[in-house]
Amino acid sequence: MLQVRKSAVGWTIALALTAAGLTPTSPAAAHPTIDWRPCSTDDSAECGTLSLPVDWDRPRGERFDLALARRVAKPATREGALVFGPGGPGDSGVDRVVNGSSRFSADLRRRFDIVSFDPRGTGGSHPVVCARELLARQPQLIADQAQFDATLAGNALLRADCRARTGPLYDHVDTTSAARDLDAIRAALGERQLTFHGSSYGTVLGQRYAELYPDRVRAMVLEATMDHSVGTRAFLDSQARTAQGAFDEFVAWCARSSACDLHGRDLRAIWAGLRARAERGVLTDPNRPGVPLTPFELVRLTHKEFYDTARWPGLAEWLVAMETLTTVQSAGPSAGDAVASYPFAVFCQDWSLPVRDYREYAAHLRRVARLAPDLRYPPALFALATCLGTPTPVANPQHRLRVRTDVPLLLAATVHDPASGYDWATNVARQLGRRGLLLTYQGWGHGSYTTSPCVERAVDAYLIDNVVPARGANCPAVEPEV
Repeated sequence: MLQVRKSAVGWTIALALTAAGLTPTSPAAAHPTIDWRPCSTDDSAECGTLSLPVDWDRPRGERFDLALARRVAKPATREGALVFGPGGPGDSGVDRVVNGSSRFSADLRRRFDIVSFDPRGTGGSHPVVCARELLARQPQLIADQAQFDATLAGNALLRADCRARTGPLYDHVDTTSAARDLDAIRAALGERQLTFHGSSYGTVLGQRYAELYPDRVRAMVLEATMDHSVGTRAFLDSQARTAQGAFDEFVAWCARSSACDLHGRDLRAIWAGLRARAERGVLTDPNRPGVPLTPFELVRLTHKEFYDTARWPGLAEWLVAMETLTTVQSAGPSAGDAVASYPFAVFCQDWSLPVRDYREYAAHLRRVARLAPDLRYPPALFALATCLGTPTPVANPQHRLRVRTDVPLLLAATVHDPASGYDWATNVARQLGRRGLLLTYQGWGHGSYTTSPCVERAVDAYLIDNVVPARGANCPAVEPEV
């Protein structure tokens, strides 16, 4: 049974903003405002924009409009605003509020306005845009030193192109800048302190906000926590083990569940055969006729389906369909605009993952293949290629957390999370010490609030009443539906 205890720490009063206090802990001299209007796609939600500095170190310089959305609680039960930090990088918080605010319980929606936003450089908030042709040149995997050198040169061209097309904001899409945006949102909402729920990449935002504005945190949930302290090797190793663990859990589910179309068959052998066909260039995606699947793309698409156990039956169907396809048709050239959005630019300003040369890169490939023998190519490898050659120091480099909040942060972690490994959550909890509490869900999926009623109750109690779980609290697994 989940035990809870009442936090002895009440709200603290945020420091007043003053015209002279334009520092990292005071983003604006006066409260900004949001002009809320009915959203064009659903007038039951409200949309708006907030004018913010491109560069917070030059608050009177160029500005951009940050896109937001909210659903307002009824006045009789309203206690404040809950800000949701979207994942990705590149997920739309505006879309989450307009189309998916039901991810939060009815009780939370009665008590809080549900507010979110598109982080700077993504979605409706002045997105980073680049030439589609240059983006298409980025390799999924690097095969030799010549391709390593070509990737370095191509990434330099891509950065210059993105900067030219996007403007000055391109160099300021890091999460430290986004944390200052978040405090401006808090001020514009009229909240003395921030009530925040971040998911996946949104937990990097929450952690950074807690470092910069410890006195302005009322309550903060970090669901599917990322550990923004690890270097290249630790980052890749954790992601490889996490991805392989998710594959192992899928195999185990297929072995025990008749809902799996591969039930009673040797799934690992079937998978090995599919991967071998991808290596030979003769594996076709049944959902995209004529499109051959590379080994990396096979792993990426499969890994994505581990995020939610409700997708597992469909994944099994997809693998069976691929098994029966024997030919690869030639895919015609893709049509589309000359430019495309590039939200992953955020990642390259938040993470320094240097690789000296192909020899070092190949050593990483061999090691992660040993750690993830079935998958071999965890999606995290793409981060190395796409960020290769990024100038250092990056704007928001990895570091151990230095959080001094009065209220403990609540980490909601899933033991079998396929993307944010449980080891990341335990590492972050250790860094937070007494300023963090780890709530463990013993099940599966990327996130737990919408999966586990036990987690939902604990998170709601924390956000609404500042009730925190007992240390070491666990929630039992919810078996995937069959």
